[in-house]
Order: sequence, then structure tokens, then C-alpha cells
Amino acid sequence: MDSWVNSAEVLGSDLPLELAGTGNRRAVLMGALREAVRSGRLAPGTRLPPYRSLAADLGLARNTVADAYAELVAEGWLAARQGSGTRVAERAAPVTPDHRPRTPERPSRPVHDLVQGQPDPSAFPRTAWLASARRALAAAPNDAFGPGDPHGRPELRRALAGYLARVRGVRASPERIVLCSGAAHGLRLLAEVVGGPWAAEAYGLPFHRGLLASHGVGTRPVGVDGDGARVGELTRRDRAVLLTPAHQFPTGGPLHPARRAAAADWARSTGGLVVEDDYDGEFRYDRQPVGAVQGLDPEHVVLLGSVSKSLSPALRLGWMVLPERLVAPVVAAKGEREQFSSATDQLTLADFVDSGAYDRHVRRMRQRHRRRRDQLVAALERRAPHVRVTGIAAGLHAVVELPPGTERSVVRAAAWQGLAVEGLADYRHPGAERAADERDGLVVGYATPAEHAYPEALEALCRALPPG
Repeated sequence: MDSWVNSAEVLGSDLPLELAGTGNRRAVLMGALREAVRSGRLAPGTRLPPYRSLAADLGLARNTVADAYAELVAEGWLAARQGSGTRVAERAAPVTPDHRPRTPERPSRPVHDLVQGQPDPSAFPRTAWLASARRALAAAPNDAFGPGDPHGRPELRRALAGYLARVRGVRASPERIVLCSGAAHGLRLLAEVVGGPWAAEAYGLPFHRGLLASHGVGTRPVGVDGDGARVGELTRRDRAVLLTPAHQFPTGGPLHPARRAAAADWARSTGGLVVEDDYDGEFRYDRQPVGAVQGLDPEHVVLLGSVSKSLSPALRLGWMVLPERLVAPVVAAKGEREQFSSATDQLTLADFVDSGAYDRHVRRMRQRHRRRRDQLVAALERRAPHVRVTGIAAGLHAVVELPPGTERSVVRAAAWQGLAVEGLADYRHPGAERAADERDGLVVGYATPAEHAYPEALEALCRALPPG
């Protein structure tokens, strides 16, 4: 049976009365569709109308019908395939009330992980890191094994000054660099020293906003579009603005050159501070390198960086490139002794950078991540050509844009497929204007899965997407 099914034939004449009641309409619709399959009124392979058409026929919101379809696909009652719409799932024998299918259990924990933010742990360069550790320990001065300086080891600060100048266009002497345990630690210190309020991009890490709030620093959203943050929305009341200029997180794309200059101009004219989170700035694929905003005005921009994406978050090593006036206050906020990062890890990273091993590792990982990204794009072109993929020129994740109102149902469908993936709404500032900035989409991290598990993760993703 391959014809479109009229909604009255599918759902029965009594359903409109139930839908007119006060119950959950999505649940009522799902129950009616299940019963139609059980009773045989909907035979295996029957094609259902598009959710938009069914919503119009029944007088329901499109989101209600789209959510119902997605959940029934996840439960196994329906099947969705590109080019053939949504159909009743094929079964070996007709389903009768006495032989009802059991709803599959949702996996207790994800089988596949496409959550952004973490590199594949198996890719850590153990042999090269061990070689650097041996050299660093053999050459370490005696004071490296005493109380740590809160500035951080001078060997690593010198290595980072040279590396960041060469790769990111940063203008700083080692004396401007203060080591920390990661970007989050740097934000805590800046919140304590600078105070609030801050502006932040309308899409960004909720963890960072929460961290600032826990230190008494509120944030207000600045809109984001295809050219990055709309820095023209900054005001004199803002003490600082948190930006991801190299690759806006999570929507993707670099901050437009005119807006980079405007951010620096705002900081100079108001005495404010640009806090530049250099999130995955080293991983670029289809574009030329984008220098750090810090290079435009070192006295009004702080660059935050870490090795959590390039090497491993387990190392707990990061850095702040600070305006001269902030070095002493930030060091004082850290305390009299280094409490956060191991001196031996700092020395090892210094050797890793100076020996060229870090550059080699980044190049190798850039090739690997680009291959992963290409696999993602190819799988979506093949299985879901109706969706658009953005933010893929750099970074460790992509955004899969979804039809309006479908994000929640797709995330639920992914969970039923045993896939961990996040929606754009998880990253949206709660104060952002909904009409101006709201988008539906998935934030798909392609760096985390092991090589052997990645193809299956992509299959699970494609199964969870709504039909075209």
C-alpha cells in the first residue's frame, strides 16, 4: 500500500472529539496512531501525510505532529527515510491486539557520543609527550621542585610567547602571560579582578555564564549572526565582553574584520575589556588563519587559551595573555603559590612546544578532524540532503540546521538511538530576544568518537533527523 492516507481514514472519526478535549494532544495523537497500527487500519509500509499536512487537517500545531512522528519513529512504530517520507514500520506479521509490539527501552546511557568539546582521548600523543617529559625533567632547574610561582614556569611562558606570536599574531612578552588551569580558571580570575556586568554572545557555553554568575558577574546577551557577534550592541555599562572571534561558539564562523576592529575601538573608548576565548582557533580547514583580536590592542584585550582541545583536558594547562595593568591583580588573585597546574607538566609542555612536537601534533589532528568533518558532511548529503550544515570551516563541531520547532523532538529521537548530541537551545543565552536570535539545530561534535565508532555514530544521527 503506497498511497497517501487521508487523516480521517488513519485516525478514525472519534479522534477529533478527543483532540478537542483538555488532554495532551501529542499523547492523544500518538495513541491514536499506535491503535491504528495495532488494529491493522494502517498496514505495514503505509505512507503517512507530511506532518505539516496532518497538522493542518487536524487543527494542531506543526510542532505537536512533528514531535509525535519523531517519537513514534524512535519507538519503532514508524520509519522515516529520505525520499519516501514517513511510513508505518514493516513487520513480519500483522499486529493484533493480542500480539502487540513491546516498546523498545531507551538505552540507559549513550552508545554513541557526538557531544562537542572533547578530543578523542586515544589521539593523545603519548610517545612524543613522554619524550618531552624526559627531556624536561632532565633539564629542570632545582627551583622547579619547590613552591610554584603563581605566574607559572618561565620556560612555558617564553615558549608560549613565541608560539602565539607566530601562529596567532599575538603581541606579548612572557611577562604578560599568566598560566592557569584552563579557560574556566582564567574566567574566574578575571571575574574577581574586573567585576561586572559583562556582555556575552547570545550563543555560548552556559558553563561560562554560570561560572561568571557564581562570582557575582552578570551577563547580558549580544546578538549573533553570520558575521559573528554584533559588537555594535555593546554599551558603556559593560565592563567586559566575552567573545569567540576565531570561530564563534557554537554557531561557527570568524568575527568579521570590521567587527573585530569595532570591538577593540569600544574597549579603548570606554575603558572596557575584550575577553577573547581562543576556542579551537588552531583547527581550520577551508580558510586562511585568522589572527587573534589581541593583536589589535594588547592593552584592552585578554587572550584565553588552553590545550584542552588540542591535547587533552586532563592536563589542566591554560594561559592568559594580559594587558600590563592586569598582570599584578590577576597574579594576586591566584595566590602566593601555584596551586593549580603541575610544574612538571608546564615544563613538559614547554619542551613539547619548543621541540616542534606541538606543531606536528596540531597538523596531524587538523587532518584527522578535517576527514571527520568531511565524513559528516558526506553522510548528511547522502542520507539527509534537506538539512543544511554550517560552521564547518574550522573547529571541532558543526551545526546541523533543523526545521523550526523540531529541535527538541530530534534530540529525543537521537537519545532513543543511543546517541548523545546537543541542540542549539542548550547554548542560547536565556536573556536573548527569541524572535531575533532563536534557531533550531544540532551541535554535532565530530572529534570525540574513536575511529571505529564514528561511522555508526553518523548512522544514528541520520536516523534521528526528520524526513525531508
